[in-house]
Amino acid sequence: MVALKIEILNPKALKLIKGMQDLKLIKVNEEPASSLKVYLKKMRRNNATAPSLNEITNIVEEVRAKRYAQK
Repeated sequence: MVALKIEILNPKALKLIKGMQDLKLIKVNEEPASSLKVYLKKMRRNNATAPSLNEITNIVEEVRAKRYAQK
């Protein structure tokens, strides 16, 4: 068995994939949302000033740079 991640660009392709699934040629699994993204979405609903994913990434990179610079 081979697992592939496919991005569907054309809605017609989705019909083809669903048809193959109906014929039991393939099995389609939805990719679950990452827990970080779910958590951030929840936090943003509660607070208008919550940091964006890019801001969090920048902060994490700064901390990592400082930590690895000390070694």
